[in-house]
Amino acid sequence: MYAVIKTGGKQYRVVAGEKLKVEKLVADVGATVTLDQILMVSDGDTTTIGSPIIAGATVSATVVSHGRGDKVMIFKFRRRKHYRKTQGHRQSYTEIQIGDISASGKAAKPAKAAKAPKAAE
Repeated sequence: MYAVIKTGGKQYRVVAGEKLKVEKLVADVGATVTLDQILMVSDGDTTTIGSPIIAGATVSATVVSHGRGDKVMIFKFRRRKHYRKTQGHRQSYTEIQIGDISASGKAAKPAKAAKAPKAAE
């Protein structure tokens, strides 16, 4: 069983037991967080796709650690203009371990079929 979740403005395909680095979450190490923006859930036979999210579906995860990524150097340069600018950035992240995937929610109302026009009598 796997799910597609949305957190920190990004989408991730997750499976139970998997470790994942996501944008920083406000939670202590060892705490359990519930991710409720589930875009899709599949258990092999049945696939449920939300529009845009599946109401009631959740993914529970445990916070393993917090950290900061590698430094990214930004260098701006204009030749012959005496302009140089150097800046660095390190993005914070939270490492989580996916626990239980619950697909108890139902997808939003399915699209209605178009009605056939009535024949004139």
